[in-house]
Amino acid sequence: MKSSAPGLVSLREITADTVLAVVRLEVAEAQKGFVAPNAISLAQALFAPEAWYRAICLGDTPVGFVMLEDQSRRVPPPKHPEIGVWRFMIDARHQRQGIGRAALQLVIDEVRGRGRFARLELSYVPGPGCPEPFYLGLGFRHTGRVDGKEVVLELPLIDAKD
Repeated sequence: MKSSAPGLVSLREITADTVLAVVRLEVAEAQKGFVAPNAISLAQALFAPEAWYRAICLGDTPVGFVMLEDQSRRVPPPKHPEIGVWRFMIDARHQRQGIGRAALQLVIDEVRGRGRFARLELSYVPGPGCPEPFYLGLGFRHTGRVDGKEVVLELPLIDAKD
């Protein structure tokens, strides 16, 4: 079902005031095998200088979480850094409202706006209820690569510098 929600979607830094709300967000029970809990993701981010993460908000309310692995944040950065979606989730109560699509489009715009990446990658665990159709609908395409048990997709960023 569609709503007017996508225009109210934003990516915001997680603060002391919002961290508990973000940690409490959960995907539907059938989706729990596809993404780690947000508390785990935030803990991993503490030890990963390449982690860039944000709360996905609807108005002022956190309704999801996104974390990128941005190799350009490493010190020193690699000569040809890559970027990928490490975690992406929308709380079960807020799915099927266009929020995920709007949020991922904001992520794509953010990465494209940095002007240094040729593509944005992400991966998913295949299986019933997996997010493959969602990602393909946003223009991601198969790379032919598998990372462990995850299928790797990419979105070419035409405006990126080589």
